[in-house]
Amino acid sequence: MSSSATDAVTDGQSDIIVTTSRTQSFSSQQSGDSHTAADFINSQLQLEADAREALPYKFDNCTKPLGKLRQVLFSCLTCNPPPSDPSEKYQPAGVCYSCSIQCHGDHTLVELFNKRDFVCDCGTTRLPKTAPCTLRVNPETNTKGGVHSEQPEANNRYNQNFKNKFCGCECDYDAHSQKGTMFQCLGLGTAEQGGCGEDWWHPGCVVGLGPDWVESSGRTAVSSKSKNEGLLESITEVAEAAVEAPNAESTQNGVNNETENTALPPPEEEAEDDDPPLPPGFPDEEDFEGFICYKCVEAHPWIKKYAGAKGFLGPVFRRSAAPSPETGLLAKTEEAVTSLVSSSKKRKAEDDEESIASSASKRIKDSTSESITSATNEVAALAKDVASAVTSAVTSEEPVCKVKEIVAPRGELSLFFKSDFRDHLCRCADCFPLLKPHTHLLEEEENYEPEMSEGEDADGGSTVGSGSIYDRGESALKNVDRVRAIEGVMAYNHLKDKLKPFFQQFAESGQAISAEDIKAHFAKMRGDETGIQEAKDAVKEDQRKEQSGY
Repeated sequence: MSSSATDAVTDGQSDIIVTTSRTQSFSSQQSGDSHTAADFINSQLQLEADAREALPYKFDNCTKPLGKLRQVLFSCLTCNPPPSDPSEKYQPAGVCYSCSIQCHGDHTLVELFNKRDFVCDCGTTRLPKTAPCTLRVNPETNTKGGVHSEQPEANNRYNQNFKNKFCGCECDYDAHSQKGTMFQCLGLGTAEQGGCGEDWWHPGCVVGLGPDWVESSGRTAVSSKSKNEGLLESITEVAEAAVEAPNAESTQNGVNNETENTALPPPEEEAEDDDPPLPPGFPDEEDFEGFICYKCVEAHPWIKKYAGAKGFLGPVFRRSAAPSPETGLLAKTEEAVTSLVSSSKKRKAEDDEESIASSASKRIKDSTSESITSATNEVAALAKDVASAVTSAVTSEEPVCKVKEIVAPRGELSLFFKSDFRDHLCRCADCFPLLKPHTHLLEEEENYEPEMSEGEDADGGSTVGSGSIYDRGESALKNVDRVRAIEGVMAYNHLKDKLKPFFQQFAESGQAISAEDIKAHFAKMRGDETGIQEAKDAVKEDQRKEQSGY
């Protein structure tokens, strides 16, 4: 950070880091404004504070030696540019947070956010030799940096995000033009398995309305006019009709109709809001913790049974693939009947015991005193037999499957879950083998985070990459030996004597010093060819003025 200043632009979804040189940072000041040394130092401190906020973690170590991690990844489009023809073969690569700064800091990067079980590709054959890893130790030279052509992790999995394409609409993500929130799928299936590989989704694409459903629904008047003129219905009108009409299909399949029937705001109101509204059928953000997209659900259809179960919301169907009302009603009826039969079986033993006790009590009341003892003994023996049978059945029976009797809904659907959904997943002998390959379903994942960067108040300030430039300069002066310190002070005084007349003329005239003035003066001090030529031109100009009588 000693030679560059870093400005951060954050939009909630991604951080775009723009690096500018110190000379550019200084020259960007307006020429009409004067700045003192204190102002310049404060501006640099503010830039470094902004950079520290944008890059809060240390970036001294590559994560490749740590093995598989769920970590923040970046794809370098400079080293691995996507082909212009989508049919051409593409070799993606992902680098860790530290390598994105130290090894690819001046490249075009795409932030992919967290991906699980990934090993950093920096310094491997997935990236060109011209972009080696500068953080790891080169085994050939036993020095840090210059690592390239190592073998990458064979089990790394890649999806379209590494080409800067996101969502089912395969859009190129641009943080400056994208509006609204995108949601990351929990990811059950990899791209090779037909899943999404932890992709990010537009809410409109999840429910089948597309990423620009708000803009499309705002053209109601134009679409109606064109329809009345006898033209064919446009795709916009079809999607618009699906949005405006109450959805009977979703009603039958447990979709939130309260959200479904909400009137769309007019275009004028949408323009005033920073984030567009959520599409009809998409749950409120406060109602769920995460979701599994329809691609991953189709890759692992056994998960459909949990739609509407404890810890899960009802199914959110993709509109173009939602089942018909009859199919949904049939599935709902089957589920209700099955649930009723299942619950009646569970109460069977208790009901039999209560019925026997009740009938015995009636017989006791109606019988004579001589039959009381016989009836009581009979009831006691029968109750004992029933209790013994129930106990034997319970002890010998295997754990009951939570979803065995549930009929899975049909059609393409996304599954939204709450924070405690893992507690409600069935772990019986039949269901556990389905869960075992997906360890993130069994227990919550831990995201790897590097150590936090030291702040302005860090002790010492001599650690590379920590503290401000001013603090590190003071620390360096404290560690310099006495002779070199005296030489430095003498050099500083000499420079001050050279600069004092230059600054004096601006102070007397009241004119502000511009970056161009300073550059020209230092060029003259260094004896640059340009500076010397300018000095000669100035002398000639003065001579001409003297000759002409000025």
